[in-house]
Amino acid sequence: MTWAQWHTEHEQKLADPHGFLAITSLNFLTETPQRFPDAPGSWSTGPGGVVVELADGESLTIDGVEVTGRQELGVIAERDGINVGAGDAVIEVAKRGGFDVVRPRHPDNPLRVDFKGTPAYEPDEKWVLTGQFVPFPAPRDITVGAAVEGLEHVYESPGQVEFEVLGTPLALTVFNGRAPGSLFALFTDETSGVTTYAANRSLAIDVPDPDGTVILDFTRATNLPCAYTDFATCPLPPTENRLPVAVEAGEKIPYERA
Repeated sequence: MTWAQWHTEHEQKLADPHGFLAITSLNFLTETPQRFPDAPGSWSTGPGGVVVELADGESLTIDGVEVTGRQELGVIAERDGINVGAGDAVIEVAKRGGFDVVRPRHPDNPLRVDFKGTPAYEPDEKWVLTGQFVPFPAPRDITVGAAVEGLEHVYESPGQVEFEVLGTPLALTVFNGRAPGSLFALFTDETSGVTTYAANRSLAIDVPDPDGTVILDFTRATNLPCAYTDFATCPLPPTENRLPVAVEAGEKIPYERA
């Protein structure tokens, strides 16, 4: 897939009618029932998980079935979630940093409707680098901060990727990716807060070769959702992933944050 095709698909996913640009609020649940202006029902959580109480005239769609009254959505695992329907909206119910959250996603949210794409550096092969995956003796749990103050995330790290930029030896602590055996890194660099988003960028890394060789394609470094919306709980890079070089590749500061 060419860089242009990849970037187009990435932007299309971001601008999905129920994607991150459609989020209209971020709500942390407690044992006290709360109502939110952009979602039906009164929401709470407790030892048994998330509960929503729907008033007369209110309904949600769960697993394709319209429901009313009290609905027990159960205990949600960390970094997991479920989506329930509310008209043309989707109500995301998830657990992030140990907290149950509700994030309504409305297709007509102006942030999504007005989305014009994401600026990026022109792809340059000099930023497609070869690295070496060096596994830790045993995977480590690493705690990182989050875009939301007071929130923390814990990720399992299988090791580091070592590489060079302009003769400078560098390393990134990596986490397990979505596909089995794949990896990803969260990082900042000397462009962060200047031409690229200040808090973080993400780099997906394919499964290492049997000898540990990996390709670091920084031309495909992407923004996380927090670069676009304040309603994201994105993780921040570990301290050691603050690269002392200017990675002039990948996505830049979104127009929405310029």
